[in-house]
Amino acid sequence: MFLFRSVVGKLWMTIITMVAVVLIILGLLLFRYIDTSFPDQSGSLLNTAEKLASSYRQHSGDSAFVKSANEILAAEDAGMVVLDLQSPSQENRFSFDGTVIPADEVFNPKELNAIRSGDRLKATYALPGKSDSSYLLVTVPALVKDGETLTHSLVLFQSKKSIENLQYYVKNLFVYACILGFTLTTCFAFFLITQINRPLLELKKAAENIRTGNYNRKVVIHSRDEIGELGTTFNLMADQLDHTIRDLHLEKDNLASVLRSMADAVISFDLEGRIIFLNPGGEKVLADWSRFRTYDGENGEVPQEKNVIPDPLQPLFQSVTSETREIATRLHVEKGVWYAAMTPLYSDGTVRGAVAVLRDVTDEYRAEKMKTDFVANVSHELRTPLSMLQGYSEALIDDIAGSPEERKELAQIIYDESLRMGRLVHDLLDLSRLETGHMTMHFRETEVHQLITRMQKKFAAMCRDKEIELRLEYVPNAEVSIQADEDRLEQILTNLLDNAIRHTPAGAAITLRSYPAIWKGEPAVTMEVQDEGEGIPADDLPYVFERFYKADKARKRGSSGGTGLGLAIAKNIAELHRGSIEVKSKLGTGTTFTLLVPLH
Repeated sequence: MFLFRSVVGKLWMTIITMVAVVLIILGLLLFRYIDTSFPDQSGSLLNTAEKLASSYRQHSGDSAFVKSANEILAAEDAGMVVLDLQSPSQENRFSFDGTVIPADEVFNPKELNAIRSGDRLKATYALPGKSDSSYLLVTVPALVKDGETLTHSLVLFQSKKSIENLQYYVKNLFVYACILGFTLTTCFAFFLITQINRPLLELKKAAENIRTGNYNRKVVIHSRDEIGELGTTFNLMADQLDHTIRDLHLEKDNLASVLRSMADAVISFDLEGRIIFLNPGGEKVLADWSRFRTYDGENGEVPQEKNVIPDPLQPLFQSVTSETREIATRLHVEKGVWYAAMTPLYSDGTVRGAVAVLRDVTDEYRAEKMKTDFVANVSHELRTPLSMLQGYSEALIDDIAGSPEERKELAQIIYDESLRMGRLVHDLLDLSRLETGHMTMHFRETEVHQLITRMQKKFAAMCRDKEIELRLEYVPNAEVSIQADEDRLEQILTNLLDNAIRHTPAGAAITLRSYPAIWKGEPAVTMEVQDEGEGIPADDLPYVFERFYKADKARKRGSSGGTGLGLAIAKNIAELHRGSIEVKSKLGTGTTFTLLVPLH
């Protein structure tokens, strides 16, 4: 069956089929001609009989002529008899296959009368008891006496078996000729097809090598005909394809290197939303977003499927594929902000998918938001004291205050507001120096117990005024000394206690404590400020140490309000001491700030 699926088999079958069809048609026509023409030998015998009768008349009925003619006719299993019509029929005899038969047994009376009348007659005769011995007979006038009376008639006969043998011989000869021609045609076809197929097989092998990536295999050119030109063209195509593939690989490697080195996440999808490519950044994004769960009304929460477009990108993907245009937007995913640019991918003019470039802009977004908040806060903080300064200054200039006590009160307000503006500017300068590394630190031996005791005494009066209990806790007989900038540590504790007092209601307590600890395998000391205030929302906890950040954005600021810089300053000072500051809080329960500083 493999032969018939190959070019050789198809060409061979085509040629053989064509030859076979031609021979079959020719054989049918020839056999039909033999079957229809050979049995009708009477016409041929009649013509022969006419010629023999003419020669017989020329020889004036010479018996030697009859004998010679019979000797010749015997080779074809035929014979000739001259009937003497003036003699009785019994005296005219035929010799069929050695059997002598009288004429009146060969011809019936009607036929004999026709012969005597000079008619040309066609008849058949079969030897009695021998069904396979039958003869075809024809009669023609031979001699006419006095120009009127027919005296002799020539009878020419031939065995039908010899005619059939001739038919069989011709048919066999045709069959043998067909077999020989068929065999020669097959050999010639195979030879021709082999000559055609050999370069085609080489082309096939070369194509297989190209399929496996080997472009160095060349086709050997055996001729200058169309197949040779095809091989030459194939070799040129292989060279060009090799150069093209090399260029594509180079471009692919360059593109892959660019995509791998990109900090942005690149993810491409097909039209069904399945992921077909992603760079390392995309893998990280997909791993982070794969933990998301979607809600199904019947099955509840369903995990995000792998290797499909993440849920946060679904609406953007639907818009891009339906509108067939590039869309860039910001996505808020949990607590992060992502810049997403998605553009459709085309194939033959139709959309086949989309590619998305994702960039984490949480820090930029938060910095922008904090900058906006900072401008608003600073504007608010400066506008109020400036307005008060302007107003009370005008009151003093216009002598609105009638008594020295009123003028002194107005001057005190102007002084307090100027101090408030000074604190704001001072905090801004401190933060700027800390972040740029220009803050000068003075490290010396510092007693932690003395520090927190001093802080307790410093804020005791303020706490009493607000009916807040200020507690002090430390380990007795465990005085701890650290190498630190005492003024900066006091600045941290001042900010923490000030925040705690402002957010702790009357009747509650604030605890200032210290105890030994281990920090990164080294001895350290921990100082904590714990209040019983309203607490900080969980969503704001990660950002309380960022500059300009305020958890309570709706709270009105009084004269003692903060600027949102104190905790950022505290964090920077803690890091300059190779320590850390952390916060724990629960709404309605309170907040605990923990400052951890190594001893050395």
